[in-house]
Amino acid sequence: MALNYIWIAFFLIAFVVALVKLIFFGDTYVFQKLMDGTFASSKTAFEISIGLTGLMTFWLGIMNVAEKAGAIRILARIVNPFFSRIFPQIPKDHPAMGQIVMNFTANMLGLGNAATPLGLKAMQSMQDLNTEKDTASNSQIMFLVLNTAGFTLLPVTIMMYRLQFGAKDSCDVFIPILLTTFFSTFVGILAVSIRQKIKLFDPVLLAWGLGISAFVGGTIWLFSRMDSAQITVVSRVVSNLILFSIIAAFIGYALFKKVNIYEAFIEGAKNGFTTAIKIIPYLVAMMVGIAVFRTSGAMDFLIQCVSHACTAIGMNTDFVPSLPTALMKPLSGNGANVMTLDAMKTYGVDSFAGRLSSIVQGSSDTTFYIIALYFGSVNITKTRYSVTYGLLTDFAGFLAAVFMAYLFFGK
Repeated sequence: MALNYIWIAFFLIAFVVALVKLIFFGDTYVFQKLMDGTFASSKTAFEISIGLTGLMTFWLGIMNVAEKAGAIRILARIVNPFFSRIFPQIPKDHPAMGQIVMNFTANMLGLGNAATPLGLKAMQSMQDLNTEKDTASNSQIMFLVLNTAGFTLLPVTIMMYRLQFGAKDSCDVFIPILLTTFFSTFVGILAVSIRQKIKLFDPVLLAWGLGISAFVGGTIWLFSRMDSAQITVVSRVVSNLILFSIIAAFIGYALFKKVNIYEAFIEGAKNGFTTAIKIIPYLVAMMVGIAVFRTSGAMDFLIQCVSHACTAIGMNTDFVPSLPTALMKPLSGNGANVMTLDAMKTYGVDSFAGRLSSIVQGSSDTTFYIIALYFGSVNITKTRYSVTYGLLTDFAGFLAAVFMAYLFFGK
């Protein structure tokens, strides 16, 4: 229901803004721009879905091999003490638990292309347990919020962009991104746990929380002792080494268990194309709504209002140029990426706005895209409080990003 209202709001706001431009400012091209944006975004949504087909086919095949061999059950047992408490509706040793872990791991390593098909498989497994097929379950909502938080240990992509724009130190945003994404993930888990009445003071949850915090702290300390070149090389090598090692381990374990690996792979891979086709209508609907909102100029108007309001109350407005990235991030990953690159070009890659935009872009994920993708893949139409808590996580991440930017780069 929430997506329904948001989608309608995109079109109504875009229509009103465009009408004002036509009548009062004589912009005779405004509705042409809206239609061009509509057609272009529809094409982009289709291309994204088709582009995912190969990756989903491969990863669904690999995950089926792992399931047949029992490797997923082993992963589930390892993390079961923690995840069973934040996903209490998922039975012990259920394949969904291992799939959630794999998705979360791929996201942490900044491997979005690998994380997406793993997440789709996890969502399907949770849907098998869902008694109300058109309504998001508690487990699916927790999973979605974890993905929107976008916890990332190795934000390689944004560091490479900064390097291309000639940053003095392309990795100077690494620690701020790590701290920001950790904070947004913490807020997301905390908020959903309170809503779902999960016992937060459970000794196991506390132990895992402290352990993960120590690991993040150790990672920050390790990379803070490296220069830019070392961070880029180590992060690239480690992330891909870990990912390929996981694939090799699954195949090796399946061989040890005498599983017919090829047949198991083909069996799982057959679902890749079907899943890709299924998500097309959901992606087209959401991306068209976002496109008309952006193309109409409503986004620019909103940013100007925030800037004037901050100036009126005497707030520092250094963060305002990064608002396009922050506002676009929940709506469109590609759009936010364009906004980030535009901030680097307009204000300078090493400017406060350039760095803050980089932190925002590197430390969160695209809420509405994830909702459309994951819920669309299992035909869920009633998202309950997913949108609200996903946006809450985004907002917490932006506040943390602003704080980190002022802390590390403020004058």
